[in-house]
Amino acid sequence: MANRSHRNAGHRAMNALRKLGQKHSSESLLRTDVSGKTHHVFDVADCLDVLARIPDESIQLIVCDPPYNILLADWDSHQDYIRWASKWLAEAERVLAPTGSIAIFGGLQYQGEAGSGDLLSIISHMRQHSKMLLVNLIIWNYPNGMSAQRFFANRHEEIAWFAKTKKYYFDLDSVREPYDEETKAAYMKDKRLNPESVAKGRNPTNVWRMVRLNGNSLERVGHPTQKPAQVIERLVRALSYPGSTVLDFFAGSGVTARVAIQEGRNSICTDADPAFRGYIAKQMQFLQHDGLLDSIREYKVLEGLCHLEVFQQPMLKAAE
Repeated sequence: MANRSHRNAGHRAMNALRKLGQKHSSESLLRTDVSGKTHHVFDVADCLDVLARIPDESIQLIVCDPPYNILLADWDSHQDYIRWASKWLAEAERVLAPTGSIAIFGGLQYQGEAGSGDLLSIISHMRQHSKMLLVNLIIWNYPNGMSAQRFFANRHEEIAWFAKTKKYYFDLDSVREPYDEETKAAYMKDKRLNPESVAKGRNPTNVWRMVRLNGNSLERVGHPTQKPAQVIERLVRALSYPGSTVLDFFAGSGVTARVAIQEGRNSICTDADPAFRGYIAKQMQFLQHDGLLDSIREYKVLEGLCHLEVFQQPMLKAAE
């Protein structure tokens, strides 16, 4: 059977552009910074206060792991969850660049625990009140988790990827998974497949098999819902580009900031919980241990909060 993607007009157009050495229209919109410097702002602040100070269309990627409204902590309780979420969703859409995306973590399995605070409700709201495009519903599948007796034990969470426009940026090559040698050799013989793509590796699909962090994981900084760096890395690599800005206004454990520095992106990472100061300081210690802060000219820690010097115009506008 012929590969169905060969009949997809969009795929054919992209392949034609590549052969001609040309770029997709989304790539012409990229605001690249060739200075090689990255700039980072970390603070304890309410998400709406932070978003109000960010200029229109200035953010390439928003990594969003909002409270699930399952009463895990004081920050995880909202009487009217969707009314609250609708405010930061609208602001997120405003600040995203035309090539930008937002990746929203959630779990459909939580819909009965505290009312309206699940990802299904957010997706429904977005489809009714936003022009953004639901590109993928990513399934993060992990082998470790709690057992269950009254239902099938949960082994996944979802990530809803919404793009600002059809010109969204996506770098598949940066996240391809290599084929084993036997599979690669067989695919190279298949005339229907592009040898260059086969050599690069497979599309990882929208099902990501990555372990959750165990209680004794070396990555842990103390946050109760910390996400693995591996998951954030794939989002940052695929949906943003070096020199672009990544925003996380529910930064929690601070892992997005750590990945942004690691991957050469600028970042704005904030959280309403004062404990964020301690978490971000631990993430910076990981980077310092790995030698990844050596290229930053100056950084300082004040009361556990890490400030990295901003060399160009700051993303946050002065408060009026």
